[in-house]
Amino acid sequence: PLRPDMDDAELWEALASYMDGLSDSHTKLIGMVDGERRRVQDGQGTTLPRMRAAEGGESGWLVSLIDQAKAELGESAHHEANDRILWGVVDAGDDGPRVGYIQVFVMGGFSDREDFGSPEWAAAEMAEFDRVMDEAFTAFDGFDAVILDLSNNRGGWDQIAKALPARFTDTTITGFTTASRGSNLAPFPHVIEPAAGARFTGPVYLMTSDVTVSGGELATLALRQLPNVTQVGTTTRGAFSTPLAKPLPNGWLLELSNETFAAPDGTVFEETGLAPHLEMDIYPADAPVTGHWQAVRALAEMVER
Repeated sequence: PLRPDMDDAELWEALASYMDGLSDSHTKLIGMVDGERRRVQDGQGTTLPRMRAAEGGESGWLVSLIDQAKAELGESAHHEANDRILWGVVDAGDDGPRVGYIQVFVMGGFSDREDFGSPEWAAAEMAEFDRVMDEAFTAFDGFDAVILDLSNNRGGWDQIAKALPARFTDTTITGFTTASRGSNLAPFPHVIEPAAGARFTGPVYLMTSDVTVSGGELATLALRQLPNVTQVGTTTRGAFSTPLAKPLPNGWLLELSNETFAAPDGTVFEETGLAPHLEMDIYPADAPVTGHWQAVRALAEMVER
């Protein structure tokens, strides 16, 4: 129980205990206790903690993954939108299938604007996203398949999470629904219409892992409603809801998930994550860099001309 005479350490332990067992990574407590910065947050999966503890850390791992992908894509590699989107053509040889590759690392941050959340920022973000998508999907015209890599997507703006699946459909779909707890309102359907720009409606292999989170999972959930999409990899993190931030009077920050995101049929994947149709280790513990492109190449070899 909480008491008025608790010191910071006692209060921290009490609040942290209330969060025990909540494995949604959008639920967190951050604060300073006796000069030490503390954080309570579960649901990080296994890959990220492992890479953060490895030599070079998480940033070194990401740089190596990007360098490897650009080398494999060769002259077709395009690293654009503030380095948030990487695309190109997987080399399958002269007689192999034509396979496009596109990796989106974050759902936003594509423009140089700093007025986050403003109408001007939103317009600039969508304009840059659409420019890159139009360029990539025009290049993929007539290809045998496209690999959409969200295996390292850290989430972001929900509008991008809905704009991405719009590039892979010719029909209007409901991607997912949302409901605010306590509102007594029916779940709101998020309708996704085909993008006005270039699209690809052939076979799509969607790569996910336990790094895929938040906006990356919303895009995955919507993409799974399309008959041409096969999710490949490992289960996503299971953190869908936008976090509700609550600054506490003592300067600490508490964030809680306060919405219910669900598939159109009502299924909720919060905490459990989205399991793939086809299991494949994207970031094996013994080869977290080379294993990634081995998975990409394995997918390309599955494609028939």
